[in-house]
Amino acid sequence: MKNGSWKKTGAAVLALLMVLAFAAAAYASGDGAIPREKWLDLLWRTTNFVALAFILVFFLKKPFADGLSARREGIKDQLEALESRKAEAELMYQEAAAKLARLDEEVEGIIAEAVKQGEAEKEKIIADAERNAGDIQRQAEMAVAHELALAKTRLKAEIAEQAVLLAEELVKKNIQPADQSRLVELSLEKVGGIQ
Repeated sequence: MKNGSWKKTGAAVLALLMVLAFAAAAYASGDGAIPREKWLDLLWRTTNFVALAFILVFFLKKPFADGLSARREGIKDQLEALESRKAEAELMYQEAAAKLARLDEEVEGIIAEAVKQGEAEKEKIIADAERNAGDIQRQAEMAVAHELALAKTRLKAEIAEQAVLLAEELVKKNIQPADQSRLVELSLEKVGGIQ
């Protein structure tokens, strides 16, 4: 027999001996006059109890053991699942820690890239500003040259006009009546020669 069977048998025998000991104590405490029917009733109840216990153990042993085994397997599966989830969580934690460590490097890289792009944009803006300044300077020089040419033309026209007025005045002052009649004759000759 297995070791577990001896324990169960021993427990059953011990329970029977305890019942008999209680019966003996009850018999000894009194005047010894326990009727035979009471003994038979006690024996009958004890036999019924032992038979019921035997039947319950015999028929319920396997389902109860299977239930306990299934429960043990369920707990074991749950523990394995929890261990697996713990391992996954540990892996996720390590990955997150690695990402966090790389995050500083990525932030520095992003900042360096932003500074580089900012410098490139600054250079582009400066080049555009210099080009626009050159365009504005050329336009201003062309405008100044144009205004200078217009001013020269106006100045020449004013000088010519002033020279004509001055010459007219000089002629008026210096012309004598004899000069005037000679000019008229010359003019008539020219007009007569043209015809």
